[in-house]
Amino acid sequence: MLSVKDIQTVYFIGIGGIGMSALARYFLSLGMQVSGYDKTPSPLTRALEQEGMTIHYKENLDLIPKNAELVVYTPAVPAAHAELVFYQQAGYPVMKRSEVLGIISNSSFNICIGGTHGKTTTSSMTAHILRHTGYGCNAFLGGIAVNYQTNFWSDPRNVAVIEADEYDRSFLRLHPDIAVISSMDPDHLDIYGTEEALQQAFVDFSKCIKPEGTLFSKLGLPKSGELKAGRHFTYSLQDSLADIYASNIRMNDGSYTFSVVIGSVVIEGVVLHMGGLHNVENAVVSVAIAHQLGIDEIKIKEAVEAFRGVKRRFEYVVKKSGLIFVDDYAHHPQELKALISGARALFPDKKCTVIFQPHLFSRTRDLSAEFAKSLDGADEVILLPIYPARELPMEGVNSKLISDQMKLNAVQVMEKDKLLGYLEQNILAGDGQNLLITAGAGDIDNLVQPIKQLLERNG
Repeated sequence: MLSVKDIQTVYFIGIGGIGMSALARYFLSLGMQVSGYDKTPSPLTRALEQEGMTIHYKENLDLIPKNAELVVYTPAVPAAHAELVFYQQAGYPVMKRSEVLGIISNSSFNICIGGTHGKTTTSSMTAHILRHTGYGCNAFLGGIAVNYQTNFWSDPRNVAVIEADEYDRSFLRLHPDIAVISSMDPDHLDIYGTEEALQQAFVDFSKCIKPEGTLFSKLGLPKSGELKAGRHFTYSLQDSLADIYASNIRMNDGSYTFSVVIGSVVIEGVVLHMGGLHNVENAVVSVAIAHQLGIDEIKIKEAVEAFRGVKRRFEYVVKKSGLIFVDDYAHHPQELKALISGARALFPDKKCTVIFQPHLFSRTRDLSAEFAKSLDGADEVILLPIYPARELPMEGVNSKLISDQMKLNAVQVMEKDKLLGYLEQNILAGDGQNLLITAGAGDIDNLVQPIKQLLERNG
């Protein structure tokens, strides 16, 4: 088996991906020479370049390192990608991101957070608690933790918190000591084909848990009776039928105070400065993990209160009395539903305008009716064109497929270059009580700062 610590030069194809960049930062932290390719520049690739990595943005064999001792690629890269094909045909060691992560985590104590939604916030919150309390951990996250402005950090303690990605069945290469399964809603049907196959993959993930390991699963999941672990606990937002849940939840200006019930133990006065009741649920299981590790309850509460969230997970971009602007990565109907309902519960007196960029033609095709139903929870919806990511266009599949199924009258499909002008004329000219939400997993994040600047310039 390849020993990753013996190599000196690593090349990443798709280095700007959130999971890929965490691995790139891991290798850089070991003093290795790290470079890569990505399709387009982004704030994340610019950060990687500033940290010392060389990145190019065109498929060009003249720009790739011929002395690479390991080539890592993401399944999101097309199989015909010129650089990937070159390395494969030339006999270089070429591995998927998940394979490399499996090797890295083979000898550590691993806390692996899985689920079709909630895993990024839960893994980031768990890793933050371990870091903030001094317990210590290595972290491989699927989002940028705002406290540290990174998705990776290292620690001498041989404990790893890992976001367990179900895409391409990647999480089946992990070796959890503690695992979380937050949800099994239909997604990635381009990979799995059926909802049943997706659910079975999570059952298989539970079988990867080490014999004496622990599983925390959300109460009421499909196939919950088939999930395997040495110890198995259920958790919930506030259902007392679960082993672990929140009680006495109070809202205050976009934050929550609550108690976490863990069997006979009650941790009172937990404060979370993050919107959305779904994030309270994420905090419940993060607190339970820290409690199982024996971390002091006062330190756990201090860590949760200090948690500033994850970029693009109910992230407050602008927060003032007349205007709330939230940005979120939500790209699945259930995530959108939780995002919109959570925001409206926190700010019931404001007009809720959602700008949503669908991600993937296949997901839009498969879940268009569900997207329409979730988006109907807003007062106004602006749909941007579908972000294709790794896919080619599909005939008849576009954002209008969603809008045509919505009951809401105030919905329109709009090109990105028209958005700022529309907001200036309609949002800023309103009554000054607005809740604006941008959502999606594509490149909509490139619009966040221009929107923020527009709002601040005119506000």
